[in-house]
This record gives sequence, structure tokens and C-alpha cells, in this order.
Amino acid sequence: MASRRQHMPKDASRDAPKFGTDNASDVSKIYKTPKQKPPAQPPIPTTAVFYAFLLVNTLAAASTPIQDCDEVFNFWEPTHYLNRGHGLQTWEYSPEYTIRSWLYIVIHAIIGKIGSLFSSRTTAEFYFVRLALGATCAACETRLFSVICKTFNPRVGIIFGIVMATSPGMFHASVAYLPSSFSMYTTMLGMAAFMDWRGGLKTGVGIMWFGIGAVLGWPFSGALIIPLLAEDFALSLMTGDISEIIYRYLDGVVRSLIVLALQVAIDAFFYHKATVVPWNIVFYNVFSGSSRGPNIFGTESWDFYIRNLVLNFNIWFILALLVGPILGLQFLLHGRSTTKQSPIRSMVFAAPFYLWLAVFSAQGHKEERFMYPAYPFLALSAAIALHTVLANIGSSDPARLIGKIPAKLKLYVVAMSVILALDISVARTIGIVTAYRAPLQIYAPLHKDQYVHTEANVCLGKDWYRFPSSYFLPNGMRAKFIKSAFDGLLPGQFTEAKTGFGFFPGTWLIPPGMNDQNLEDPGKHVDIEHCSFLVDSHFTNLQSSVLEPNYIQDTDTWEEMQCSAFLDSSQTAFIGRVLWIPDLEIIPARYRRKWGRHCLLRRRKSTT
Repeated sequence: MASRRQHMPKDASRDAPKFGTDNASDVSKIYKTPKQKPPAQPPIPTTAVFYAFLLVNTLAAASTPIQDCDEVFNFWEPTHYLNRGHGLQTWEYSPEYTIRSWLYIVIHAIIGKIGSLFSSRTTAEFYFVRLALGATCAACETRLFSVICKTFNPRVGIIFGIVMATSPGMFHASVAYLPSSFSMYTTMLGMAAFMDWRGGLKTGVGIMWFGIGAVLGWPFSGALIIPLLAEDFALSLMTGDISEIIYRYLDGVVRSLIVLALQVAIDAFFYHKATVVPWNIVFYNVFSGSSRGPNIFGTESWDFYIRNLVLNFNIWFILALLVGPILGLQFLLHGRSTTKQSPIRSMVFAAPFYLWLAVFSAQGHKEERFMYPAYPFLALSAAIALHTVLANIGSSDPARLIGKIPAKLKLYVVAMSVILALDISVARTIGIVTAYRAPLQIYAPLHKDQYVHTEANVCLGKDWYRFPSSYFLPNGMRAKFIKSAFDGLLPGQFTEAKTGFGFFPGTWLIPPGMNDQNLEDPGKHVDIEHCSFLVDSHFTNLQSSVLEPNYIQDTDTWEEMQCSAFLDSSQTAFIGRVLWIPDLEIIPARYRRKWGRHCLLRRRKSTT
């Protein structure tokens, strides 16, 4: 072992597994690893792959609607407060609860500040942050693609890239300003570290990336590392490498704790008290009791994620679910792997997705964004499954049934299946963008010269959760809420007090009317008479009420500034809700998409 260390790079010697002659033989027997070949280079230059991912993510940054109001109120609004001095504040940012970390916000606020140097328009800052998120995601995707090509198989890498670049789920996850998306980025880097054994095990680096994702992003994402650590621990037991694994674990934990210490310091500066936000998140969601916690915000049936992933990944999700049986059959029938990695090691990287899907399907409160951290594992599992299938159906051995099927027929079936999956993905993505982009469009008139310096209230009623953030309003305008049928807790306002309060007083002054039980606070509403502008929607069969009148039809009080089409899901057939259907005469009327209107209204001067 000493002679081997002399020939290793200094920084890799401690991370290298102690595979002596006997130990390596033991590992080989258990893993049944194919004869190793020099690492294969990606079949496509990584620069080209990065630009391909970047192109897709840039399109997403420019067009994808915000699908979760948490993204707006918990992340875009605090960022707007730091950079622009005002914004909406949720209870999670009250110093009484400290459920959100300001370090995560500061990172994005710095990016946004850089973007503001290129344009004074607030929307420019919004889209610059989105572009930065897309570029970061593209870099992480490219890194993992490269490692997969080298450690598994180039074809597995290509399939992985196709899944990541074309799936509707990744289209919006890649640029979402959410901790779960951030954890998805670090998951990819952590996967790459655990996957690449060249130069020694990189357990410390892998733990660091998953740790950063759990600390700065979403604490629960740390669970994805469990199968990878289990493999690393098993290897150490087989090789007698106990002291080395202790060092590797400590290395990763210390790196993560350094990030946690930085987070605690930054949060102490903003909240004016010491707090550990990741623990606060876990405590509230797991240990806070039935009157608090995630379930008070709504629950879904056990199959919610299955239905959601079928829509957002179609055939790739099915393949990801089948990767276990496919690898098992491959091992039982042929006793060998179709990649450079053994079936056992392939299952190690498939296990996190199974674990994640099972754990979160068992929870009552479910949201699409909760799946984001596991998307890279889903894509890799699907890639391994399809590669294994292709390796078997490509056989020309006449002794096997599959070998008797004409090669052209097999190629046709495979090609048509993949093309169909890609077509469905594109139709789903276009469908989402065209159906729900109205909230990103209707505020454009407010940025014209006659309004850009106006001080006024833009009021939100029943459409409060569709508000795309204060970045879509000029600096002098404020978003306000009027009473609607919603009876939960709405966001308040970060205080704009300055003199005598130091830096960012809105982060440490306790706001009025906040609670952690989603109880309504009437103080969050303003009288509609204080509204100069109003956002409202109209759908054909939507009945107006005292709390939610049809303001669009009240033409004596309000006039339309801009309206955009918004999908009327109650009147649109299932196929039109989930996919893009062109509005052509040849399409039967019952399958066409039906539309409502999402409008920005201006109070008429005669009623001011």
C-alpha cells in the first residue's frame, strides 16, 4: 500500500480506496465488475453539451411561467426587498419563526444587483437571475453528463442528456428560484463525486455537495445520499478501510459545517439573533404537531407524484421505475453488466430515486417541487434502463429470440418510441408556456413612461397567487391584497423604515399579524378604494360572488389596460390541459383548449 501511495497525487491519497491485491479481488467478486477499460471520452464535446443545456435553460428562463406562489413570496419578494427596499413578507421570514435563510437570498440578490447594472428596469433584474440559474444548472448537468459517459457508458450519458434537456419537468425546475432546485444542482455535483472513482474515492466532496444542498437549499434533500454512503461504507468493510472512511466522512461533514456556520452568521446579521434555519425547517415540518406543519396547507392522494411524473417525464419515468427489474433480469439471464459498472453499482445510483418517491408519496402534503432534487437520479435510472434494453434487443445472436427479429424493425420500434416521447415532452412544455404565461405579460403597460414614476397600489384579489413578484411593478408601485374568498394567511409587507433602524430593518423587526397556522389576518387587506390598478381574471363558467365580483365587467369603475389569454381548465378537455393542442378547424371542438382572460385593470379617473 505504501508503494501505491507514492505514485498517487498528494490530494487524492487519502480519498483513494485501499484496494490491495486481496481486497480488490474480494470487491471484484462481490461487484462482478467488468474488466476495466480506460475512461471513455464523451462522444460529444462537453462544450457543445453545455451550450445545448444552456440554450434550453435560456428558453426556460425567458418563457416558463412561475408555477408555485412560494417561489414568488418566499424568494423573489425577499430578494426584491434587499435590492429595491420593499417587498412582500411571509410569516417564514418573521424573526419569531426564522424558517427561511437569508444567505440563500443574499446569493441571488448579488446576482440580481449585477443584472441591474445593465438595465434600470426591474424585470431585467428578474430575468438576469433566471438566466444565471439556467447557466448554473447547465454547468451541473454538463459535469454529470461527462462523468456518466466516462464511468458508465457514453450511450447512457447521451440518453441522460436527452432526458434532462427535453423533459417538461426539467424545463421549469432548471430555472425555478426554489431551494429544491438549488438542491437539484448540488445533487448533480454530489452524484458526480460519488460516481467518479478515478484518482480515489471522493466521498468527502460528495458529502460536501449534498451537505450544501441540505444547508442552503432544502434539508430533506440530504436523504438522497443514504444509498451512496451505504455503498461507500460497505466497500470500507470489505477492504478493512475503516480509518480511511472515518477520515472521508469527517472531511465531508467539516466542509458542510463550515457552510452551516456561514449561514448561521449571515442569518444572525439579518434576524438579529442566532438561529439554525435547517433545523427550524425540519422541526416545523416534522415535529410541530397537527395544528401546524405542511398538512395545514393541503394534502393529496398517494398517487399524486406518479401522475405528476408521468406528465412531466412520460416514458422516462416508466423506465426509471423499471430499472430495478431490468437490471435484475440482466444479471440473472446474462450474469454481466452492459456498462462499465456492475448491476449492483448501477442499482446504488437507482436506489435514491426509489427511496425519494416512496418517502414523499407517503406524506400527506405534496407539491411538484418536492421531486426536483431527485430529477437527476430519475434521468440516470431511465438512461441505464434504456441502455440495458438496447444492449439486449441489439443482439444478432440467432440462438436468441430477439436475434431473429430483423434489425431494421427493432430500430424502427426503438426510434419511434423515443421520438414519441420527445414529441409528448415538447407538446407538454409548449402547452404549459402558452396556457399560463399571462401573469408574466399583463404588467408591461406599467413600465411605460407615463406610469413608471407613479406611486400607486396594484391590488390582487382572487388571483393573488398568480402574482409574478414586485419585479414586474415599477419602483413606485406596491402590490396590495383585497379581500377574496381565500381565508388563509396572506403575505404582509417588509417595513420600509430607514432612519434610526440600521441596515434592512424589515429582516429583524417583528411584523404584525403573522402566525404559523395559516390563520387569516384581516390586516393584510386594503380597501379597494385605495387601489389605482387591479388584477382580475374572467372565465366563462366562473360565478361571481360578493367577495369575488367580476371586476372586468365593471366597466364603469375599471378599464382594461392589458389582457392575455389564460387557459380555462374547467372547460378544457384533459388532453388540452396536459398537452399543447393547436387551435385548428380540423381539431374537434371538444378537444380544443378553451380560454379565459387575465387582465390588468386601471381605475377610471371619474371614480378616483
